Amino acid sequence: MLFTVMQLIGGIILSVGWIPQILQIIKTRSVADLSLKSYLLMLLGIALMEAYAVNLAAQGVGLAFLITNTLSLAVVSTVVLLIIRYRAGSR
Repeated sequence: MLFTVMQLIGGIILSVGWIPQILQIIKTRSVADLSLKSYLLMLLGIALMEAYAVNLAAQGVGLAFLITNTLSLAVVSTVVLLIIRYRAGSR
């Protein structure tokens, strides 16, 4: 139980940590210094971990991992979409 709580808290902190970046992008509409390749690799890694998390949750374990990984997938996807949106808009 303790480790589940630790995983939930840690995962939420990691996910919420992306919010300042997202807000900065929206505020400045600038993504010039962000590497799309890096974010795409992170997105791929998180997506692969998501498949594993779904498998664990289907077995009745790892629900905390699924929740926090899904949050990470959502926020990193948001950054990738913002990079694509603002790069296309600046051309």
